[in-house]
Amino acid sequence: MTGIPFPALDPVAIHFGPFGLRWYSLAYLAGIVLSWFLTKRMVRRYPSPVSGEMIDDSFFWMTVGMILGGRLGYVFFYNFGYYWEHPLQIFALWRGGMSFHGGLLGVIAAMFFYTRSVRVGFFDLSDLIACVTPIGLFFGRLANFVNAELYGRVTAVPWGVVFPHAGPLPRHPSQLYESCFEGFLLFVLLYTLWTRCVWVRIRPGVVSGLCLVGYAAARGVLENFREPDAQIGFLFARVTMGQMLTVPMLIVGIGIMLWSVKKA
Repeated sequence: MTGIPFPALDPVAIHFGPFGLRWYSLAYLAGIVLSWFLTKRMVRRYPSPVSGEMIDDSFFWMTVGMILGGRLGYVFFYNFGYYWEHPLQIFALWRGGMSFHGGLLGVIAAMFFYTRSVRVGFFDLSDLIACVTPIGLFFGRLANFVNAELYGRVTAVPWGVVFPHAGPLPRHPSQLYESCFEGFLLFVLLYTLWTRCVWVRIRPGVVSGLCLVGYAAARGVLENFREPDAQIGFLFARVTMGQMLTVPMLIVGIGIMLWSVKKA
């Protein structure tokens, strides 16, 4: 099998002598800034109990929660044995290793405590954040591709890519699949529903639940094209850790949507 050679992409976007700014860091920055900008725009254009000042304050705490939760999620979900033996490596964020599921829990925790402190509904804020969450996923998965990490399984499709350090056989560019479905398409769906459908806006929780369901469905399917993490492999019957972690997301997301519609 032949495949498309991996393009000559440097994981470091900007070099500063012995230091460098990586594309992965820029992806995080782009996701946060663009999400903040769009969320501010949403609360300016549409009636919401969440103010622009609340968006500013909450984004700081959610960013902290995302980084802490994402790192600890990776440590506990994906490589606990290694970090148990090398605990100081937990702080080596520049070496990579973040979990979306852990980051999500960190953001949820930050939103919970923040909304309680300012006495605004949790789902009033979470629906706004759910709309823009896929933006970060979009940029993050593109950065995974640039880093030639989290690549897919061996394939014979014409667009298979021969990734460096992954053997001579072409593989699915699963990072691009995830960037498209978990990122771009999910964003279009959620943002369009919230901004164009009054029925959705007056039922806090619908968009939050749909975000969980949409991500879980996309991730669960796309994991079939992605190479499992080497240190874990398949858990059982070709089921991956990523798929297992989407199950509670799917259940909780459906529950939130049903609760929101029934409450209204």
